[in-house]
Amino acid sequence: MPLDGLDHVTICCADLEATRAFYCDVLGLREGCRPDLGFSGHWLYCGDVAVVHLVGPDGRLAENRRQQLSSGGGAADHVAFRGRNAAEVTDRLSARSIAFRETRIDAIGLHQLFVRDPNGIMIEVNFRT
Repeated sequence: MPLDGLDHVTICCADLEATRAFYCDVLGLREGCRPDLGFSGHWLYCGDVAVVHLVGPDGRLAENRRQQLSSGGGAADHVAFRGRNAAEVTDRLSARSIAFRETRIDAIGLHQLFVRDPNGIMIEVNFRT
């Protein structure tokens, strides 16, 4: 197969700073090195990999600039992360009064959280139990 894996997800943000705070303060990603690309944005890291790239409207790809921004994930249904500490994430969400939904799939040892980011994108966090 010619693909190795998923490199990153880019989110065009209506509120860049609120989105950065959500992914860093709530989900625990950290802001890291980002080259000067000539437009506003943040690269958020999970370990040593910049997995989420945030951009303002000025950072959209030229091919996408004519498309209307809307709340929600557009054609993408959701973005999923692997997590390590469900209680810590639920505590962070609750402390900020951010609504979320939990499910458990005991047959495969999976605890899931579903929460919308500030742009309306559904985020799934999976924890192995």
